[in-house]
Amino acid sequence: MPAFTKTDFIWKNGTMMPWNEAQVHVTAHALQYGTGVFEGMRSYDSPNGAAIFRLDAHMRRFHASANAYELEIPYSIEQLSEASLDVLRANKLENAYLRPLAFFDSHSFSVWPKDCPVTVTIIAVPGKSYIEGGPEHGARVTVSTVRRIDASTLPPFVKACGHYTNSVRAVQEAIRRGYDDALLLNSKGDVAEGSGANLFVVKNGAVITNDLDASIVGGITREAVIQLATDLDLPVVIRPITLTDVELADELFFSGTAVEITPIKEVDGRVVGDGTPGPITRRLQKTFFDTVHGRVPQYHSWLSATGQTPGPTSGPTS
Repeated sequence: MPAFTKTDFIWKNGTMMPWNEAQVHVTAHALQYGTGVFEGMRSYDSPNGAAIFRLDAHMRRFHASANAYELEIPYSIEQLSEASLDVLRANKLENAYLRPLAFFDSHSFSVWPKDCPVTVTIIAVPGKSYIEGGPEHGARVTVSTVRRIDASTLPPFVKACGHYTNSVRAVQEAIRRGYDDALLLNSKGDVAEGSGANLFVVKNGAVITNDLDASIVGGITREAVIQLATDLDLPVVIRPITLTDVELADELFFSGTAVEITPIKEVDGRVVGDGTPGPITRRLQKTFFDTVHGRVPQYHSWLSATGQTPGPTSGPTS
């Protein structure tokens, strides 16, 4: 994702404060040991103002991730949801990327975070494409030598800050090789996911993806894509994905908050299909973007809107 554009306010521990005042001490436990959890959310312009896509689902996963690390978030899902909408209003944002974050703050250097206070923030910046040109033109990826973390060591489905050193290593390797992103294999040798997105394979008209036992994050956009595909009468198959599946795919695409629905046009020099986004990917993309912009009444329940139309300082859509 390109560098973010600073905004005016960040919500921190119940207070809306100027961006530059939202500081953390260098002794914070999360900085030393990665003991934090986060979410990535997007808002889009809609007839009812800025609308966050699947806000409730994100906040429920946020709390679930925190529970996995015995990190008590002192705010309810409802409070955090309203704070997220308040951050959009305060910054006059419409199409935005939001980052809720909760972490163990400064207290001691003990690995055990006992008595470390918990800090909670919600950041919102103008939304940008995660991979430049990706949603429209497609991404080039490589199969990484870095394996995806396994459930026998860490819970892969948890969005914990420290877990993403796994993704950092994979994407560093991919960029060095000249690609946009990486595909990570799991401990079984099957394909898990990208560095920050779930993977879908399209073959013979069916939409195929894997499940939590493949060491993936339980993607909220992934869930939405499965529902959209089902409602479009596309066959959906949930099973392990092999490298052969990737090599023989008619279409491939990533799904996730940051990448939205991004076609994959090449894997390690092998062109996928004819090298352009395929018809099923395009159909799902269109339905997805119509949905997040509030143009499909069937999915209005997925949107939480501010109820006001922001001014001209709104960020660009992706």
